[in-house]
Amino acid sequence: MATLGETLTGWPARPLASFHLVLALAGLLAVLGVVMVLSASSVSSYDPRTGGGQYGLFGKHMTYVALGAVVFFFALRLPIRRIRALGGATMIASLVMLVLVLTPLGATGGGAQRWFVVAGQSIQPIEFAKLSLTLWGAHVLVAKDHLLHRWRHLLVPVVPAALLMFALVMAQPNLSGTVTLGIITLTLLWFAGVPARLFAALLLGAGGGSTVLALTAGYRLARILSFFSASPDTAAESYQTTQALYALADGGVFGRGLGQGSSNWGYLPGVENDFIFALIGEELGFAGCLVVIALYAGVAVVGMRIARRNVDPWIRIVAGTLTVLVVAQAAINIGYVVGLLPVTGVTLPLISYGGSSLLVTSAMFGILANCARNEPRAVAALRASGPGRPGSFLRLPAPDVPRRLRRFR
Repeated sequence: MATLGETLTGWPARPLASFHLVLALAGLLAVLGVVMVLSASSVSSYDPRTGGGQYGLFGKHMTYVALGAVVFFFALRLPIRRIRALGGATMIASLVMLVLVLTPLGATGGGAQRWFVVAGQSIQPIEFAKLSLTLWGAHVLVAKDHLLHRWRHLLVPVVPAALLMFALVMAQPNLSGTVTLGIITLTLLWFAGVPARLFAALLLGAGGGSTVLALTAGYRLARILSFFSASPDTAAESYQTTQALYALADGGVFGRGLGQGSSNWGYLPGVENDFIFALIGEELGFAGCLVVIALYAGVAVVGMRIARRNVDPWIRIVAGTLTVLVVAQAAINIGYVVGLLPVTGVTLPLISYGGSSLLVTSAMFGILANCARNEPRAVAALRASGPGRPGSFLRLPAPDVPRRLRRFR
């Protein structure tokens, strides 16, 4: 009989270990998000004039979480070949939505026009554009695999389509959305095997373009200057960052306890959205922050493990790109909360209050779990389980015949 130590050390080598790890990480992040959104919104959402109740915002978040669970399961159960086939249609739909949101059909708020409002609920097309660009871009790069040694075929049509998305998103305007789309584009090309010199040129171009865009708008320039200011002005652009740092400092090592933070009393605007990491630090302390960082680090490790263990090049590119996207968004959010980056509008995946962001992130984790169950050893294990045996509900068709993919060799 195996000892506990042997069981724990041997478990990561099991065929379905990656799949179970994705489920565990997604579940833990979602549960943590539910707890922290409840704490963040229980005070701010109460307004006697509207009759929304103390848990009105939390109730909406739970609706999104439930819908996210449905989306996750759908993305998990849908055959990989069908997900890949949907890439073109989702790309066209995303471009159409990005155009329509700039028309009178789009809703305006905070000086930007980024949303559709349907039945009182806001929908952000940029969130769907992130996923569609990933699926479609990976499909194009794999389909042109034998031509990727020519740089023109490597860049066209993925880069022009991405640039069109950049232009539409910047017209809203939305620099943070453009940055995340840029991360997706660069990651797709990296995993497709773009030569190092060409990739460096693209990276420099992306950095230069982001700098120009950041400095050409008054409010974005004010954020940059505030970030580099030696004496933060608590009454202007650095107010949120300063309050976030106060909250993190107030939490100490183990925090003040759930529901005991002062940030949710209006001292930190957007605490349930972009700055929820500050509330985690205040109520759960440095220890709670380390747990959150460890969870996203786990996503990075497991996602790259899935990419390396698969033989289908489309799965490998998609798994790698989705992993980088989720972890990069978490890193950007945590970075500006702790004062290491200028403030942007990137949410903390699966933890921040959200609608479109939470649903699309759930789809990403569902696709990542689907990629995990397509690992060759997982396929063999699921087929061996047979109907009516544990794991049979996860049975899937054989993966496609592998093709060349240079970056993961």
